[in-house]
Amino acid sequence: MAQDPPRYPRDMTGHGAVPPDPQWPGGARIAVQIVVNYEEGGENNILHGDAASEAFLSEIVGAAAWEGQRHWNMESIYEYGARAGFWRLHRMLGHLPVTVYGVATALARSPEQVRAMQAAGWEIASHGLKWIEHKDMPEEEERAQMEEAIRLHAEVTGARPRGWYTGRCSMNTVRLAAEEGGFAYVADSYADDLPYRARFGDREQLIVPYTLDANDMRFATPQGFNAGDQFEAYLRDSFDVLYAEGGRMLSIGLHCRLIGRPGRAAALQRAIDYMAGHEGVWFATREQIADHWDTVHPARASGEITRPTTLDRETFVERFGGVFEHSPWVAERAWALELGPAHDSATGLHNALCRVFRSASDEERLGVLRAHPDLAGKLAQARRLTEASTAEQASAGLDALTDGEREEFTTLNTAYVEKHGFPFIIAVKDNTKASILDAFRRRIGHATGDEMDEACRQVERIAELRLRDMLP
Repeated sequence: MAQDPPRYPRDMTGHGAVPPDPQWPGGARIAVQIVVNYEEGGENNILHGDAASEAFLSEIVGAAAWEGQRHWNMESIYEYGARAGFWRLHRMLGHLPVTVYGVATALARSPEQVRAMQAAGWEIASHGLKWIEHKDMPEEEERAQMEEAIRLHAEVTGARPRGWYTGRCSMNTVRLAAEEGGFAYVADSYADDLPYRARFGDREQLIVPYTLDANDMRFATPQGFNAGDQFEAYLRDSFDVLYAEGGRMLSIGLHCRLIGRPGRAAALQRAIDYMAGHEGVWFATREQIADHWDTVHPARASGEITRPTTLDRETFVERFGGVFEHSPWVAERAWALELGPAHDSATGLHNALCRVFRSASDEERLGVLRAHPDLAGKLAQARRLTEASTAEQASAGLDALTDGEREEFTTLNTAYVEKHGFPFIIAVKDNTKASILDAFRRRIGHATGDEMDEACRQVERIAELRLRDMLP
């Protein structure tokens, strides 16, 4: 049994060189999205059934987990976030749309804070059941914890969450959230400045990416911010670049126990005031951004999605075997390459096909050249060209020549083949009838080796133009 070809799952292309226009409400140039992570009371603690104390994102330099023990200092730092930091942020940001990443068990232990979040109109998204590491967690256990997080979240807040962010996630997290089927967005990604869709089976999940750089967590990491003004400067610079580009989203990540400290909160206030002082700034929750994106850039139905790299060999060759004229072997070999999402576009698939063509033997490449028909030759007159060749030649008017033009093409075709051993090849769609004739007259005098190189370049260009008619 033939093995499946290698497929690379990561998407290194994304929106590409020209991102889609998000059409933010009111013509805004930028969407600013503030996240308040509420983790206090959901962190690692033997009181919560965990094996050790917490060691992540605190004021304790070089903190380590204490196996089987409670850690008084660590616990009190987290308690500061719930007791003081949260309320400082609530006073500062209560008038703005904010998304809370709420750890379900933390929310359950903080009813007053939950009521304040809701009174402010903040979105409460799920931050998982507990604020713990998931990288080594068995898939079924993580799925069960996700289900319990949703249940508990709904019990505590009165509604199930529409957004999900684990943070300390596994390689299964985003897929599991997509498969759960009830999330308007998943935020476990740092891959873009705009929302995008990721496909899992028959489902396209909207991803509203988050940030680890415009994030106060860097007050608690070795490479990070030492003072509030560093964080402020970073937020302002991030805003300025995205605002100048236009059509972007700025995510800001906050933690009650970190930015909630008075020596840092002032810097956040100055940064927020700076952003609010600009025209065309839309402060929004992640839920609002997801709903807006779904309206402006709706998900495609599964039947509308063409992904060449998911096709079986026979279908792939049937569809793309004619891109290189009468040379299906190019598509056959390309199908066996390590392909991925980056090759599902015209540019990506063209690159894969060209790799095969360029690495082929001289005789094989010569065979591709010889498979091309003469321009305005006998096959064209007899209407025996492929559909693609017929359309290409017609685009430059080669199907409507005068008697004199037809005679010149015939003379040139004969002389060119006699000299070089293959037909004259040019990307007709890039040219006019006049420029084709000019190139024909000029190139017929080239050395055959140079002309074969040029013909191969033209073959690749023809393939690219054909693929652009077939794929995005």
